Amino acid sequence: MRRVYLDHNATTPLASEVFEAMCPYFLEDYGNASSIHAYGQRARAAVEEARVEVARLINADPAEIVFTSGGTEGDNTAVLGVAEAAETPSGTKHVVTTAIEHPAVLYAARALEERGVRVTYARVDAGGAVDRGEIARAIQPDTVLISVMYANNEIATLQPIAEIGRLARERGIPFHSDTVQAAGKVAIDVRELGVDLLTLSAHKICGPKGVGAMFIRKGTRLRPLLHGGHHERDRRPGTENVPGVVGLGVAARLARERLAEDAARVGALRDRLEAGLLDAVPLVRVNGDRTRRLPTTTNLRFEHVDGEALVIALDLAGLACSTGAACSSGSLEPSHVLAAMGLRREEARSSVRFSLGRSTRGEDIAFALEVVPRVVERLRSISPRYGKEEGVTAENAENTEKNTPIEGTPELTPRPLRALR
Repeated sequence: MRRVYLDHNATTPLASEVFEAMCPYFLEDYGNASSIHAYGQRARAAVEEARVEVARLINADPAEIVFTSGGTEGDNTAVLGVAEAAETPSGTKHVVTTAIEHPAVLYAARALEERGVRVTYARVDAGGAVDRGEIARAIQPDTVLISVMYANNEIATLQPIAEIGRLARERGIPFHSDTVQAAGKVAIDVRELGVDLLTLSAHKICGPKGVGAMFIRKGTRLRPLLHGGHHERDRRPGTENVPGVVGLGVAARLARERLAEDAARVGALRDRLEAGLLDAVPLVRVNGDRTRRLPTTTNLRFEHVDGEALVIALDLAGLACSTGAACSSGSLEPSHVLAAMGLRREEARSSVRFSLGRSTRGEDIAFALEVVPRVVERLRSISPRYGKEEGVTAENAENTEKNTPIEGTPELTPRPLRALR
């Protein structure tokens, strides 16, 4: 059976150049990067070269780059570390984030609430975007951190990070952005964005799993999550994952060199897939903002089809996609992102994410355009609701009322994360 992978937001295939660069650090240059002998110094040189490449990807100083185990550790370090290091005249603390953040940020924020820190979860509009004014209204005298992701992992909507960054600088508040989905897909300049902390992960840019990096602007107060040695300038103790760090460095270089080319080519393929499905399948809607988003992703709502059933059926037909974040796989609750945008439970549960990457080709899109309509039609044919409700037709579906933002914030299912991303 032919198999096509359209779940690059979950993880990406390792680039051959990355694999080749990593191999010597498993078998030959296996030294500890903190050792002073030749073995260790070769490992140290490789780590520092990778640090430079990561810094180049986001226009940072290499001294501001800290290697981590991935996006979840980076997000937790930023949210918990800044909040715990902060001091306020009143002794109270407040954090501002959004209702659609990755669970790594949301659950870290919940952990702060359990410690007495107040958290405001800013609402988003029907396209999944947060307004600068919404963040401004949420700020309080004891606000110690603002955390807003650059690109959402489920709907790919891009947030106005530069505007929020200017606001944060005006108020003197540290600003963190989770760029795990954005890094390597859109241009990132930490100076222009005005972020003080930034998180990224190797396996989203054709690098290895289990390694990531943080940008921590010089002068940012941060209490480390871990305690141990003096690695990473006392910001993240633990022996460096040298092969992984080397792989991240090469992946960052490739992403920087190919960013414009990849964005244009993959964006064209995404548009072809989206337009083709909207044309071929009745009662399909796009979730999220169609203008301010990553070029890699389309999140589609197939009315009268269960999204989980569709993903399974497509996988059996040879096409891999997802209903949302990989770390939420198996949850019985609908996406908190789609709920925050105002979708009803049935609408959220009928949504599927297709995410493309560097390895996606035109023939993959042709395959998807052949398989998806057929599978959707089969699932609808056995649905007890499709075609039986008065007025459910492709012709009048365009007149349905647009979604509006919900009041308050969605409840997160109290469960542990199932994966890093």
